[in-house]
Amino acid sequence: MLNVLVTGSNGQLGSEIKELACGNETFENKTFFFTDRATLDISNPKTINEFINANSIDTIINCAAYTAVDKAESDAEMADTINHLALKYLAEISKEKNIKLIHISTDYVFDGKNHMPYTENDQTNPQSVYGRTKLDGEKAMQEVNPHNSLIIRTSWVYSSYGANFVKTMLRLGKEKESLGVIYDQVGTPTYARDLAQAILDILPKIKNERVEIYNYSNEGVLSWYDFAKEIMRMSKSTCQINPIETKEYPTPAKRPNYSLLNKAKIKREYNLNIPYWKDSLDDCLKKMGERR
Repeated sequence: MLNVLVTGSNGQLGSEIKELACGNETFENKTFFFTDRATLDISNPKTINEFINANSIDTIINCAAYTAVDKAESDAEMADTINHLALKYLAEISKEKNIKLIHISTDYVFDGKNHMPYTENDQTNPQSVYGRTKLDGEKAMQEVNPHNSLIIRTSWVYSSYGANFVKTMLRLGKEKESLGVIYDQVGTPTYARDLAQAILDILPKIKNERVEIYNYSNEGVLSWYDFAKEIMRMSKSTCQINPIETKEYPTPAKRPNYSLLNKAKIKREYNLNIPYWKDSLDDCLKKMGERR
């Protein structure tokens, strides 16, 4: 029997894990504890320790994160507390109690200046507070080095849960005749449900002596403009999508212009079959009742 703690369970990824795990006979030998900031303060080591002891936790999936990228520029202390310090505490407790730890990180640890998909070993160089605090969390986890632990970097996450680009485009597509969407930022979306399934699939297979980093997103490559165009096409929206440059849509935080992730390592070591981005978008829109 495994006792699995899922933090940040009301976010996009946590919600997808919850939906996949609950009532699924495949996970009958696992008990999941789904928490959020209201039920478990992961920035408090004493609180974490008490919860883990009380529930005999042996596996942690850390989906909790400060993800308000622009707000983080003026709220750096809180972003650091959640993305860096809380992860350090989770790593320390995981090492002490021999707990498996899976942590979700981001493409924002890179500066977006590559011209080839980023591998796990490429040089990091975050350009925002969000990216820097996520990288600081990664480094803290690696320094503590709990065994049987993974960092999974992902990008452009969306889901039928929470707030995300897909939902925003669907809403604006119904409200506006035309939209300008950035075409000079390139990467790949990640359907949170696909990532959730991947995590649940690899969970029983994890066995490593040091923290390992993996990349995960859906397959394919596109810009935000391409993504928006496909959302409108699949939902039969008449909203016109026009390409604009990043400089025409200034934001407090700098985004990577190129964040394509090389996923060869996770596919090879865990024998994963990763879906193509259009197929996953189709699945998500059908689930939301927006596929026309």
